[in-house]
Amino acid sequence: MVLGRLVHYAADAVLISTLLAGVKRSSGFSPDTLLISDATTRSIVDKYLAVGDTIFDMVQATAVNSAYWKREVRR
Repeated sequence: MVLGRLVHYAADAVLISTLLAGVKRSSGFSPDTLLISDATTRSIVDKYLAVGDTIFDMVQATAVNSAYWKREVRR
């Protein structure tokens, strides 16, 4: 029961980090980690955001190489 909740919270944290990576890629805006004064906390946040970047890259690479996804032409 406790392990299930821990896995659920970890999955939610990865999804939020991936969402933030998508926002960063599509808009150029990202959280300003320089506002965090503690170096250890800043390092943890940077690593957390890097996980989202990695997952986003993996999902994007899968979509690019998949026959189920196609690029739409914007007008």
